[in-house]
Amino acid sequence: MRLFIAEKPSLARAIADVLPAPQRRSRTHIECGSRDVVAWCAGHILQPAPPEAYGDRYKTWRLDTLPIAPADWKLQVSTPELYRAIERLLQSAERVVHAGDPDREGQLLVDEVLAHARYRGPVERLLIRDLSPEAVRKALGALEPNEKYRPLSDSALARQRADWLYGMNMTRLYTLLGRAAGYPGVLSVGRVQTPVLGLIVGRDRAIAEFRPRAYHVVTAEIQAAGEERFRATWVPPPEAPLDDEGRLLDPEVGAAACARVLGQKGRVVSYTRDKRTQAPPLPYALADLQVDAGKRLSMSAKAVLDVCQSLYETHRLITYPRSDCSYLPEGHHGQARELLVAIERRAPSLGPAISKASLKLLSKAWSDKKVTAHHAIIPTPSEAPASMNEAERAVYTLIASRYLAQFYPPHDFLQTRINLEVAGERFVATGRRTLSAGWTVLSAEREPAPDTHDSKAEADVEPANATPLLPLSAGGHVTVTAASLLNKQTCPPKPFTDGSLIAAMCAIAKYVTDPGAKKILTEADGIGTPATRAAIIETLFERGYVERKSKAIVSTSTGRDLIASLPKVATTPDLTAVWEAALRAIHDGRHSLDAFLARITVQLGTLVDQGRALGRIAVTAAATSAPAPSSAQKPPTRRSALAARRKNPRTRGRP
Repeated sequence: MRLFIAEKPSLARAIADVLPAPQRRSRTHIECGSRDVVAWCAGHILQPAPPEAYGDRYKTWRLDTLPIAPADWKLQVSTPELYRAIERLLQSAERVVHAGDPDREGQLLVDEVLAHARYRGPVERLLIRDLSPEAVRKALGALEPNEKYRPLSDSALARQRADWLYGMNMTRLYTLLGRAAGYPGVLSVGRVQTPVLGLIVGRDRAIAEFRPRAYHVVTAEIQAAGEERFRATWVPPPEAPLDDEGRLLDPEVGAAACARVLGQKGRVVSYTRDKRTQAPPLPYALADLQVDAGKRLSMSAKAVLDVCQSLYETHRLITYPRSDCSYLPEGHHGQARELLVAIERRAPSLGPAISKASLKLLSKAWSDKKVTAHHAIIPTPSEAPASMNEAERAVYTLIASRYLAQFYPPHDFLQTRINLEVAGERFVATGRRTLSAGWTVLSAEREPAPDTHDSKAEADVEPANATPLLPLSAGGHVTVTAASLLNKQTCPPKPFTDGSLIAAMCAIAKYVTDPGAKKILTEADGIGTPATRAAIIETLFERGYVERKSKAIVSTSTGRDLIASLPKVATTPDLTAVWEAALRAIHDGRHSLDAFLARITVQLGTLVDQGRALGRIAVTAAATSAPAPSSAQKPPTRRSALAARRKNPRTRGRP
């Protein structure tokens, strides 16, 4: 018997559908012809065992037992039915085909099942990025030895064990330090969770400490020789009193500039008029969808993920949602007509737009080279009846509209810039005019106001339509018919929302100053994964570290006190960069799993010693803080992680 072990049921079905008939389906596997059997996991069906599995002394949370560093790591079964089925099938298997997702975690989750079940037979690796029958058949013809991917599995195992070591020890340590000062709750600390809290606390501090500064803008009404009228903005000279962003600080200087140019003639120094093209936005990855749905639909990151899971699992109307990829397999373009028919059936409001789509267009979204473990989130051609609720319909329409944009032409526009000189002063005006709306006619793709994260005030240039697009010639004459001094103030940073926090986690490198860490985090696409980011944010709420104020996510006194008590290494994302570099070295064979974990253990010993030296930390209890652990309670990070994993197709439940 040849046994295929897929990462999730949807992949198992895709494999079984191209294997010889007949098929016999059960709750845990599919029997096919030619003695092939396809079984599946549901993400990680094995989990690292909690500390108490290593001895009764760890059942009680005590400083003298830290750091906890297992020498012989143990796993426990989290999905017994699936594990028992695979274990039973392995007893009859003559060979195994590993069909985990083609990434670090996908490699580990099947490897750990084989190791735990003590399977010693031959194992081949099947790499599938596209569930279409043609792509699956092609992958089946290109099986490789699974041993080739052992370094990938080792790097995933290193990350898993390092997270366990760090989370378990730091959570116990700081919970005990908090309890020594009377704090009643759990103070969980995690490699990703705590730096995200640090971002929120830092943003709140910047808002609280912000002091508005006055600045001034000079605008002028310009009349060209051909009677065209437009507005331009004065460019202060370098010697003027400016802030570090080039804004004028002295109103008297601005008033004097107004007086100098009023009624004066000037000339056009330069006039540029460029045709520009804006391609359709790529289909959604999960993070992009969470950001967009947060802006457009006021949905939390968790709510978006929950809706996507329902659309995927229950209704089967979209593809796998926990994807970090915005590209599609090239072969999927052939399904476009079928998908557009399905979209019109599910989202009738898009009917008029679908009728104008052109299937002859091939956007940059289709690229086999850029598809990773999963492709972008798009609708499916499912014909099964589905009754979507309001939230499901809204998210489905967003996904469908973004897919539909791939069959619309680019957005073409003219961009104009005019540089003027009047009485020795420089002015500039910009303008923009649409030539072809292209994909922007899709209402769901009209961008809302940007969610800014800095202290800049509103734009100091005129709206695009304020500048004429009739040709002006360099050297042409103009006259200033009016000049105004506008008094403005700098604005504070905006608090985080679900969408902007997800965006910050993806672009975490912008918050890092160390060049090496910044580079690594840029290449690693931030901190957290599509499968975990929403759960991490929810954990911050559960712990009482943050709260909502309207759409804003703000820190509580508990969260602020915890960040103030922790060493800097725990509150910034730099640690993830250091680990990621080590995990890449393990994958490349330049570093070993054992050496990496030994280094982590030494670092933990130092952190524990520093914590013990504090003796206690003063943390204010928020009303929503989690209760303190009893002596026999499992570590809170473990419980929180398992709760999240039960909802995570990587780890639990039918994806």
